[in-house]
Amino acid sequence: MKRFFILIGLLATGISGYCQTNSEKQKANEKGKQAIELMDNGHYDKSIKLLKESAKLDPSNYVYPYEIGYALILKNEHKKATEYFEKVVKMNGANDQCYQMLGNAYSLNGERDKAIEAYNRGLKLYPNSGRLYLEIGNVHQHDWNIALEYYEQGVRVDPAFSSNYYWLTKIFCNSNEEIWGMLYGEMFMNLERGSKRTKEISQLLFDTYKSEIHYNDASTTVSFSQNHIITDTQNVTLPFSMVYETGLTLAVTSSDSITLESLNKIRTQHSNFHFNNKFDKSYPNIIFDWHQALIEEEKFECYNYWLLMQGALEEFNNWYDVNKDRFEDFIDWFSDNPMLIDAKNNFHRLDY
Repeated sequence: MKRFFILIGLLATGISGYCQTNSEKQKANEKGKQAIELMDNGHYDKSIKLLKESAKLDPSNYVYPYEIGYALILKNEHKKATEYFEKVVKMNGANDQCYQMLGNAYSLNGERDKAIEAYNRGLKLYPNSGRLYLEIGNVHQHDWNIALEYYEQGVRVDPAFSSNYYWLTKIFCNSNEEIWGMLYGEMFMNLERGSKRTKEISQLLFDTYKSEIHYNDASTTVSFSQNHIITDTQNVTLPFSMVYETGLTLAVTSSDSITLESLNKIRTQHSNFHFNNKFDKSYPNIIFDWHQALIEEEKFECYNYWLLMQGALEEFNNWYDVNKDRFEDFIDWFSDNPMLIDAKNNFHRLDY
């Protein structure tokens, strides 16, 4: 199922500037708000009727035909929806989200080629749109290798947009290169907190630790990557994946099973290994920088329990009962001090 991005709040913000000086636009605004409420309650036809009235009162505002198109999608009238969105993308104020919805409508109508063409039209105008790369990747989910390229390009041009990380996490955690899924997954969870997808990725990260760290009587093995290729034979540069696994291999010797408690110890020791050996200079990584910052703030334990809680909810709840005040303080701090992710501060697999 495609994911849509309703313009929540745009109806009000996109119109308020006009409403102060034009009574017809005020009426359009009022009807539009009623229409959105009706749509949210499943009354699509009534919503469309009001939105059409709003569009007549304020014909230059693209929000009303946009919302009509969205209501038509909810009614499974995808062909009609494409007609509205084709008009929307030609209107002043239209943005990459409008091209996204146009492509989604075509895709839901079974017109895959037209969907891709619509997304590409949008990319010509908005080359840094992570959401448009996301949707092209979604269209190509029958071939994960192609989808992967688009998701990673989306991460490259729009590093603060969460959804591309979501799919990259799922792709890599179900491959033989889980290392990248672990890192993309942590980026995702820092960008998108508190959603159903956040819980899903939390579970996936925990499960991947559990499946790729193997304890037995003879030895403990770590397997997050099959690609240990030395790329610079002259300077003998170690692949990042080898450095990552070496640190984890040393860290896991302090435990004999995968739990939230042991993963907190493993991740702490791994971070210390990375910085004590100055790998932060050879392999700069904002995720590991973030870990060190959290360690210095004495908040890394709470962060790790938050990050991985869905993999061991009973253990988390037992820990929370003892550490409630600490954890609540961490959540407050975390809300005010998120990981900085932007064009200069980001993570991308192809940089390693």
